[in-house]
Amino acid sequence: MKICFLVDSIFSIGGVQRVTAVIAKELAKRHDVTIVTFDSQDSQDTSLYGLGEANIRYRFFRYPLVGYWKKLACKAYSILYRKVIPQTRLTSDLYAHSSFPAPLRRALTRELQTGRYDAIIGVHAPLAVRLAACKKQLGNSRLIGWIHNSYEALYGKDSLYIGEELRKHYEWQLEKLDHTVVLCQYDARQYHFPTRVIYNPLTLKPGQPSNGLSKRFLAVGRFSHLHKGFDLLIDAFHLFARQDNEWTLDIVGEGPEEQLYREKIASYMLQDRIHLHPFTNNIQAYYSQAQVYVLSSRWEGMPLVLVEAMSHGLPIITSNLPMCQEIMGDFALYFKNGHVEELAQRLYESTTLDWQAKSAEALTIARQYDISRIISQWESILF
Repeated sequence: MKICFLVDSIFSIGGVQRVTAVIAKELAKRHDVTIVTFDSQDSQDTSLYGLGEANIRYRFFRYPLVGYWKKLACKAYSILYRKVIPQTRLTSDLYAHSSFPAPLRRALTRELQTGRYDAIIGVHAPLAVRLAACKKQLGNSRLIGWIHNSYEALYGKDSLYIGEELRKHYEWQLEKLDHTVVLCQYDARQYHFPTRVIYNPLTLKPGQPSNGLSKRFLAVGRFSHLHKGFDLLIDAFHLFARQDNEWTLDIVGEGPEEQLYREKIASYMLQDRIHLHPFTNNIQAYYSQAQVYVLSSRWEGMPLVLVEAMSHGLPIITSNLPMCQEIMGDFALYFKNGHVEELAQRLYESTTLDWQAKSAEALTIARQYDISRIISQWESILF
């Protein structure tokens, strides 16, 4: 079977890139897999995520330029759709074309037709919708949208991604695909058409399980605007540190908010207890050395780090996101999303929990996300 993943990027650091690589590598053991990416060819690094271990083809795609008047006309309709005219299925179809002009559609269609793929997976909601716009020309291929963020993060009132005004448009377009894959049952219930739920697998080989003696909290993720809530975590640790003088906090990641975090840590005079570390290919070492994992995110699709942390036997503190509650039940210590004082209290509570019992439970939960289980679900919709 010939399978294509259409991605914004595969040769860069990120959770979506990592899980896409893991699924693609596993499918490549039995199928012909190609990744069509918008990365520049100069960025190709198959050592990333172990991509060089698999027989995967890569194609580097670029959209052509759109003429000035064509671009202007398309932009005018797009503004009218978003702000003025009634939103119906018909006007949504017109918006699908105005926001993705014909020269771009034709170029992408030609690229995807070249491979004669049996199935094409559009990774992320925007690319899935663009795939839907090419459906008539790609009628011989099974088209699948793979949504990596939560429904609320994509379409909520304060969304940094798509926003409430385009929610109906995205649903009408995604409905045209053969399947739309979401990451949890809660999100599946929010969509107004049938979707398939496939959890993300454990994406790394676990290191040594934690021994639970280090008195170290751990958080991992990109330092991007608001998303991972590391600002909340630093504030909460400041409150926690008023009651405790032993535990430390390691935050592993990189991104534009790093200086903000460093300034916040310095303002609390906690440089000796909160440590920022760059991304590493040996993240397992941090999990092995930690005692409790903390997820402070304001929103998530399915946080890979939770399964990674549990695979090292770590108890979890997390914001009460529906996805987290779905995959962990009453295992985790939850705090109200965005509530610094409640997070500080959970930090304190975690220092006295029955660590051995929680660690054993964590390892049991993590086994449910073995790649062999997940890949069989993918194959069931690819054929």
